[in-house]
Amino acid sequence: MKLKLIIIVDDSALYCMAAKKALEGIYSVLTFMSAAAMFEALETIRPDMIVLDIVMPDMDGLEALKILKADTRYSRIPVVFLTGKKDDETEAFGFEIGAVDFITKPFSKAVLVNRIKTHLDIEDVIRERTESLLRLQGGLVSVLASMIENRDTLTGSHIERTTKYIEILVEEMYESGIYADELNTWDFNSTIMSARLHDIGKIAVTDLILNKPGKLTDEEFDVMKTHTVEGERLIDAIIHESGDVPFLQNAKLFAGSHHERWDGTGYPRGLKGLDIPLQGRIMAIADVYDALVSERPYKKAFSHEKAVEIILESKSIHFDPQLVDVFMSVITKFSEVLKHEINE
Repeated sequence: MKLKLIIIVDDSALYCMAAKKALEGIYSVLTFMSAAAMFEALETIRPDMIVLDIVMPDMDGLEALKILKADTRYSRIPVVFLTGKKDDETEAFGFEIGAVDFITKPFSKAVLVNRIKTHLDIEDVIRERTESLLRLQGGLVSVLASMIENRDTLTGSHIERTTKYIEILVEEMYESGIYADELNTWDFNSTIMSARLHDIGKIAVTDLILNKPGKLTDEEFDVMKTHTVEGERLIDAIIHESGDVPFLQNAKLFAGSHHERWDGTGYPRGLKGLDIPLQGRIMAIADVYDALVSERPYKKAFSHEKAVEIILESKSIHFDPQLVDVFMSVITKFSEVLKHEINE
């Protein structure tokens, strides 16, 4: 069985050596004598725990912890402080910014091993429960998504395809650093899953309009537009019953803003530019691309190339110009999803 990885950070070679000797054989151990060296290593490895000295030159442990907790790549790694000078004020502040425990130097092997084991066991329980909740959440979302698609018989597997397109776009945004400050606050898997509920408001639209075998009248289209605010209303009802969590807030933003347009002529609120939530701006591209390449009772399916041309022409009009650039860099991947769908 693979041993869990513990990182020890202390500017004292003596304490690094003592900690490594105490933990070796029970855990894999890496030691660093500065926070800077630790952060360099974190670019390529993910430890199960960091044991961090507080008093160090250049960057102390408290500052290092604040940086760790501000970065979604590292924020879930439990951090235990090592300290030779433990006072109530420092301890309170350490817990406030995210430390899980303090170990006083000099430490015994038994104390170090048992404290680390206790917190890693707790992390395992939390991880198992989180994974169980995510499986439940995913199951519920799949059922709701199926309900929507079973009612909206004209759009085929729209939810499945747009979810794949959203995943492609967001992955490329991460890679290219587009809107990085906001993306770094997202949980990738949860956000992608929440996008599956963008059309949940269609549950409130009558079948006569939802499945009309022809173009909608202006009056009927006005009713269809309400699926955005109805989606928000339904998700608000879920929030009221189950609590406000990022997954539901993301789902609400996808549902309520995916028909807004960059130039302010969209619906339901006529939001413009960066006032449109990022979730809605991303979904707009995925949603429109899928509509363009799909057959409808009132139109034939456009080719992938024609759909790309239309979206590019709508840059800074319908769509966020930066996101169109992202889209253009991944059009081959969009095409692959479309080809797979056709072959199915």
